[in-house]
Amino acid sequence: MTKKKVILTTEAPQPRGPYSQAVIHNGILYISGQGPVDPVTNKLIKGTIEQETTRTLENIKAIILEAGGDLENVLKITCYLADIDDFSAFNHAYKGYFIKEPPARTTIQAAKLISDIKIEMDALVAV
Repeated sequence: MTKKKVILTTEAPQPRGPYSQAVIHNGILYISGQGPVDPVTNKLIKGTIEQETTRTLENIKAIILEAGGDLENVLKITCYLADIDDFSAFNHAYKGYFIKEPPARTTIQAAKLISDIKIEMDALVAV
């Protein structure tokens, strides 16, 4: 049985609870839910949906790079929006990260996200 490998980078926010930023098992990187947190200050970035989406994707990207992958290897992203009316603006920021062959994706409105952030995302990545 293959053992899991925990991924931790200072280039993404440190976990605020009993979970890992990500775990690799059998060639798949499982990234925990990430939000718009500045990894340097560990403070929430509260701004427009575009700003929060960009910060969140930068955090995901940092974890992927630490694991030895890149954005082209993202298989699936789940996006939780506080307000589905932000979908169009969110999509505008998101598409800049996945120009060619974007990953599979689910986007839903969540009843309430922690600390009233506008977005949270998790991802599966081939590494």
